[in-house]
Amino acid sequence: MQLSFKNKRVVVAGGSRGIGRSIALGFASAGASVSICARGQAGLDAAAGEIRALGVKAHAAPCDLADKNAIDGYIAAAAEALGGVDILINNASGFGGGDTEDGWKKGLDVDVMATVRASNAALAHIEHSGGGAILNISSISGLAASTRTPSYAAVKAAVINYTMSQALMLAPKKIRVNAIAPGSIEFPGGMWEERKNSSSQLYNAILKSIPWGRLGKPEEIANAALFLCSDAASWVTGQTLVVDGGQML
Repeated sequence: MQLSFKNKRVVVAGGSRGIGRSIALGFASAGASVSICARGQAGLDAAAGEIRALGVKAHAAPCDLADKNAIDGYIAAAAEALGGVDILINNASGFGGGDTEDGWKKGLDVDVMATVRASNAALAHIEHSGGGAILNISSISGLAASTRTPSYAAVKAAVINYTMSQALMLAPKKIRVNAIAPGSIEFPGGMWEERKNSSSQLYNAILKSIPWGRLGKPEEIANAALFLCSDAASWVTGQTLVVDGGQML
């Protein structure tokens, strides 16, 4: 199935590396104009260059997704640069893991509230476009108890529940809302590559838990993202798609 996003405007919050970068490049490859944000300028510049090399319009701006004012400013700038917004991808994570004040704050500020705030900031733009899609990136951690990363699991569960609520609230506006729950994804400079070197016992335990015998690739999440935001998924809303190579099994 060939998916086209020609003339679509896509905003990827947290789009300079890993899953977010692959999603941004996937949309750009399918003809969309793409805006990305992240905290690091160097990563943004590199990713924006890759998007432009695919022959589409690219916009990139630094944004602290724990800051409401920064989110509002970024979404407004992205909409102006692209000429509107049709699709929003909420991908950023604070990666708060432990059962600590800091872990909970990072997760609530970024995984939960950035999703809420970016969605609210983009809503008028998507509605003005005649409808569109919002996609939230959760995690399989949000579908089970976790003693290793309890705060991360809890905030990702909140994202899954909020996705369902958003889908109900925004259906009258012709805006579909879905989520992806990725399993363990490995990429250069990412958490699991670091764990392979710093905590090989944990890495190998995760590896053994995946029936396919490997960790996932960011591009495999991007493929699912493009489907859920495409017309091919026009009757799909309020769902969370697990993409984990059977890890949850």
